[in-house]
This record gives sequence, C-alpha cells and structure tokens, in this order.
Amino acid sequence: MASSPAAEVTGTIYLDANGNGRRDPRERGLAGVKVSNGRDVAVSDARGAYRLPGRERATVFVIKPATHAAPTGADGLPRFWQHLFPQGSPSLRYGGIAATAATAQVDFGLLPATRRVADASLKMLVFGDPQPKTPTDVDYYARDIVQPLVGRHDARLGLSVGDIANDDLSLYPAMNQVTARLGVPWLHVAGNHDLDFDASADEASLLSFRNVYGPDTYAWEEPQASFIVLDDVVYRPGQKPAYIGGLREDQFDFLRGYLATLPKDRRVVIAAHIPFFDPVPGVETFRRADRARLFDLLRDHRQVLLISAHTHNQRHYRHGADTGWHGAQPLHEYNVGATCGAFWSGVKDAQGIPDTTMSDGTPNGYAWLTIHADGQYALRYQVARAAGDPVIGLHAPKVLRQGAYPAYGVYANVYMGEADTRVEYRIDGGEWKAMRRVLQPDPGLLAENIADDAADALRGYDRSPEADISTHLWRGTLPTDLEVGEHRVEVRAFDRWQGEQAASTSYRLQRARE
Repeated sequence: MASSPAAEVTGTIYLDANGNGRRDPRERGLAGVKVSNGRDVAVSDARGAYRLPGRERATVFVIKPATHAAPTGADGLPRFWQHLFPQGSPSLRYGGIAATAATAQVDFGLLPATRRVADASLKMLVFGDPQPKTPTDVDYYARDIVQPLVGRHDARLGLSVGDIANDDLSLYPAMNQVTARLGVPWLHVAGNHDLDFDASADEASLLSFRNVYGPDTYAWEEPQASFIVLDDVVYRPGQKPAYIGGLREDQFDFLRGYLATLPKDRRVVIAAHIPFFDPVPGVETFRRADRARLFDLLRDHRQVLLISAHTHNQRHYRHGADTGWHGAQPLHEYNVGATCGAFWSGVKDAQGIPDTTMSDGTPNGYAWLTIHADGQYALRYQVARAAGDPVIGLHAPKVLRQGAYPAYGVYANVYMGEADTRVEYRIDGGEWKAMRRVLQPDPGLLAENIADDAADALRGYDRSPEADISTHLWRGTLPTDLEVGEHRVEVRAFDRWQGEQAASTSYRLQRARE
C-alpha cells in the first residue's frame, strides 16, 4: 500500500525574549527568517508564520539569521531543528530516530543576538576529524585539543568537519560534553565514519547522526557570512568502495533555493567532509558530475570558500577550469588537518598523549578562520599544545663533514604552504636564498617510520603513519665549506594571511679522520 503524502508543515518563528523555550503571549513573531525541510526553503511572513511542503521523515530547521542567536540544548548543541518522524526510523544499532509526535506544527524560538556592535569580524575554530575510536581517544581529544582552549579563546563559533567519531556512534554524548566546554555554538558536519553501516540505503545512513546533531544539510548565518553544511558522503552498501563523495537531489534543491536568497557578493562558506578535489590525481573520490552542478550553482557568487577534511593531511586547493570551476577567480578549498592527526597514533609524550603527526608531516591541531565585515577572510593553523605556535617544521642533519660534497639539506614543512608560497633560508645571518619546493615525504616522519621498524617492541598503541608525499615541503642545501663548529639555519615563509613566519635550527661541521 502506498503511504499517504506527508502533511504540510506550518509554524511560527518568534523572539524568545526570556529564553524559556516557549512562546509567551507578548513574544512577537519574526519576519524574514528562512526555514527548510532539507529540500524546500520558506521565509516567515510579517507575523513570523511560514509554510513548507510535507516530507516523510523530515528534519525541519530554522536557518539562524545573522540578527539573532539559536538556543542551546541540554547537550550543549545549538537547537535549531525538529524531527518529524511519526513512525520512527528503521531499527539501527545506534538507535536511529525514535517516533515523534504526529504534528505538522513546528515553532522555533530565537534569542536576542549577543554580539556587540563593535565586533566587526567573526573568529571561529575549525576542527577536522576528531575521530575517537574509544573513550581513551575522547580523553586525548579533551586534553590535547579542548582543554588548552577553555577560558583562553576568543572564538564565537565552532565547526567540526566530519568523523565526529570513528564508527562507534555511542561516543557522541561524551564528545559533545567535551566540545561544549568551549562555550560557543558548534556546527557539525557528517563524515564517512558517522554512518549507520547497518542501514540498507544512503537515505537511512545518517539517522543516528541526525538524531544527535539534527539535519545533515543546513545553513547558518552570521553578519559576516552564510555557512552551508553539506553531507557529501554517499553510502553504497554492498559496493566497493562502500561510499563516494557526492550530493543528493534534495540537497541540490536546497542549495538552489537557499543561494537564491543571498546577495551575490555575500561571503558563502561551504563545509563538507570529503574534499571536492581528487586527493589522488585521476581517482574520482567526489562525483565529478555533482561537483560540476555545485560549481554551476556557485558560479555567480563572488565570495565562496570551501572547507573539507577527511584526508588527515592539510593542503590548499585552488579550483579552476580543470575541475569545472568557471568563476572570475580561482575557488579556494581549504582541506584542514585533523584534530586527531593520524588517528591518535604514535609515541606518547610525558602527558600520555600520542604524537599523532599526519602522513604529510603536519602535526595534529586545528584551524582559526577569521571573516571580516566585508567577507574577506584569514586562515591560521595551530599545532595542538605546541609552545610558541610553530607554523614551520624543520628537519636537518645534526652533523656533516667539513668539505663534504654539499648533498644534504634542511627541509621546511610549511604547514599552511601553497605552491606559490615564498620560502627562504640563510646560514649564520647571511644572504637569504630561495628554498625549492619538493614533492616528497617529510623526512622527520620518515625517521619515525624507521624508528618504528627498528624497535623490538611497540613504541605506541599504534605506530606513526607511513610518510606520504607532502604538498608543502621545501628544501635548501646546507653548505659544508664553512668553519668547523655550529652553524645557525634560519627559515622564513611568507604566509598570505599571517605575513612573515620564521623558524630556526642548527647543524655542526666536523673534521673527519681518513
């Protein structure tokens, strides 16, 4: 028997002036606020009323406007959504979504904005792949990433770009409890390790995620930018690989409807887990036809930033005609490094936290994204718990023979480097010389690999990852025709947002006996 069509959804958007979670008689409706069922977009009228077409198993959500704040639930997450699942969801290992009241009336209360008029810029934290496997990993996340920030940061928004857990979705409450200590609204992207792997089809594969975090695709507005969060993991049970990057038809409908409400010069930030570029050239990890459709929708928007994760590496990618982008300027995608680094692997330090350097030599950490009033932005990567906020990792031999053929070099891993980044070095305060960008593994991580190979016992719970080609590594040859003794090596890189960045090391020249 065919199911009856879902009832039209109606409701009111109102100002919850006293923050009690219900509409009191004197609380007014809010006009011009956008609401969606994940496919259609409606706008509230002068009384705050809206109407949306019915959808089966829908999650209805308000698109938080720049002028107001969203309430916070008991779990510390922003509450801007409501499930409409009168029959509940299919039975799933991690619960799915329980049956909800049979109602087609959904009201949303918004709070007065807390932002000061003088706050011209939005500063936010961006976490890639927290990805705990166990409660032990949740503890690493708490002590390595979150606790050092508690009470010491000035972010006003946070974003986790997928893989909130590593297949064990029962860890969500513990992760939320930790992240909530940061005290700011936090947005969550769904990743491939957030799936219900016992779901029979893609449309049911994020029900347990949605039960906790709400819609898998939605928008959120701040004065400086509109954020669009996309589930771009297409689950393919029974196939290999079991998932691929891509978008559903209802997501394209939502994007089309929502983007039409935005001025073409407004900053748009799109956050998705799987990158839109191919990390391995020629291997399609995001469906190219879907990318072409997405880029076509974005083409006339003059300020777009893409944020992705998934690779457990860090890089910048500038989309052009070769990837189907035909905008006036290259389209910037920032593939952020993982907070868990290399899956919480490697040798533990004195605090019992694994080294967990990623396979491209980037230490684990997180990013800061600052968006200014005109939509211009700046990015900065912060290494977890590192003294002095290092942005360049250096590797050089400790000693060389005086007079030896100059075949050995200093390597600079510029964590936020791009192909056009200017990187220079000098010896003992001499003339600055250009370093050469090289596409090869980070030698520091290679040394860890060798140490793991040579060890008679495990050096950590999991060994460091096998070093892979880094896209942000530079080399400079070390001279051997200097005096015997210690020589200082200085490296500087010119970051497009942070300006000149510096690091230093040394090597020693020694006479050798024949």
